[in-house]
Amino acid sequence: MAYVSLDSDQIKRANKRHKYSKEQVLQLEKCMDQKTGPLFFMETFMKIQHPTKGELPFEPYPYQRRLIEAYNSHRFSISMLPRQTGKTTCASGYLIWYAMFKPDSQILIAAHKYAGASDIMSRVRYAYEMLPSWIKAGVTQYNRNSIEFDNGSKIMATTTTENTGRGMSLTMIYCDEFAFVQPPEKAKEFWTSLSPTLSTGGKCLITSTPNSDEDQFAMIWKEANKRFDEYGNDKTVGTNGFYAMKAHWSEHPDRDEAWAETERSRIGEERFRREHECEFLIFDETLISSLVLADMEGVAPVETTGQVRWFKRPTPGNTYLTSLDPSMGTGGDYAAIQVFELPTFEQVGEWHHNMTPMNQQVRILQGINKHIHDSIIEKDSSASPQIFYSMENNTIGEAALMRVMDIGEENIMGMFLSEPIRKGHRRKFRRGFNTTAKHKIDACTKFKELVEGGKMKINSQLLISEMKDFVATGLSYKAKPGQHDDLVSSCLLMTRMMKVLADFDPKIFEQWTNRTSEYTAPMPIFANLGV
Repeated sequence: MAYVSLDSDQIKRANKRHKYSKEQVLQLEKCMDQKTGPLFFMETFMKIQHPTKGELPFEPYPYQRRLIEAYNSHRFSISMLPRQTGKTTCASGYLIWYAMFKPDSQILIAAHKYAGASDIMSRVRYAYEMLPSWIKAGVTQYNRNSIEFDNGSKIMATTTTENTGRGMSLTMIYCDEFAFVQPPEKAKEFWTSLSPTLSTGGKCLITSTPNSDEDQFAMIWKEANKRFDEYGNDKTVGTNGFYAMKAHWSEHPDRDEAWAETERSRIGEERFRREHECEFLIFDETLISSLVLADMEGVAPVETTGQVRWFKRPTPGNTYLTSLDPSMGTGGDYAAIQVFELPTFEQVGEWHHNMTPMNQQVRILQGINKHIHDSIIEKDSSASPQIFYSMENNTIGEAALMRVMDIGEENIMGMFLSEPIRKGHRRKFRRGFNTTAKHKIDACTKFKELVEGGKMKINSQLLISEMKDFVATGLSYKAKPGQHDDLVSSCLLMTRMMKVLADFDPKIFEQWTNRTSEYTAPMPIFANLGV
């Protein structure tokens, strides 16, 4: 470990006295401000080393300001930024500010490689050395991978291992390029060992470009973006307490479409989207193409009625479908309701919950249909709202059908839709939709065609999240272990309902059958098996 003499002009000796001017005192006070201090300090005093322009004052771009704000305003933050956009510069400046203006701070930098840790530490040292002498904290030790200040603070840099940070009393840990810690099990073990440290009050900053959608970074990112409570209300931080921040390459003032085209031709579309668009391009065999999923963002609800999220208000002249995928309502699987509009094939509403009793699930469906009816009549009193609803009749679905009978169909707005008995079938007619393996694959095939063809518009962020975890398993599709697919299942039922209506409505039929390209079923093996 290299040692730098404390006699260097760039290093301020420990406990060195300084007579401050009034202006310097005012500037120190601004630096000490817990809310605005970091940005003021970095904009006023920090210097950076540009690869071609040399020493420059730090003038943060708007997205860098957002990053610094994320660091400072949240105990836990996770950030995804494109390569070479200055995220390490922001981190080094913030760490220096934190160490100097928050005494007795123990700060650990963890990088996926030793070279990365050394590079970050060199940026930290450069940021410190370029500061005016009067504002510098005194130094007691100044080494290649550690700095100790006379206020009791310390900055250390190391590689990310299974034992990094274990047993240490850390004030803050900064994890750089966390998605690239290899093997992935090492990152998971590191995170497990780090958790006790964070639980005692430690602060954690994580930055990286994406790598795999299943590594520890991706897991933390996904949980950080689950900013909805059980009723769909938006929150600032995710379920894991992390604040998620993301920047796009176009936010950098030196990058335009011409630059992007050149970069795409140089590194390829997939790598460009991963490194510069910061997209998780899923490696699993998801039902919906990973490139399509990467482009899906969803929208915020325009209104809520109880726990129901509405993405578009019902309008006269359209047909509305409501599908219920029921559950026991005991805290396990979720019950889910989807509302779609035809012939636009747009998702307009959604509900899901895992603690709602089954009779109440049907009551919620009843309320949804009434809301659709009343909204249309409010806009046009002469309108005749077209509403259809249904549910599966398998197992739990039978109990849900009994609840419909208890309420009385005459008390539910709309018409109950059932799958017709196909010619040649001898089974007894059953209300609702029966789901077999073949039915599920058929629905998956059509759902895939509609979504990937741009004919079906998905508005729910929660649904999109489930679609990213809905993968091929054996001869079918289902959620990854530990994830849910209830919203997707309700959509598959919705797709089957659309097929029934397409046989009777010319407008829907046209949209249903008008394919833009030849389509291959997601599981062609079924054809080979004669299923």
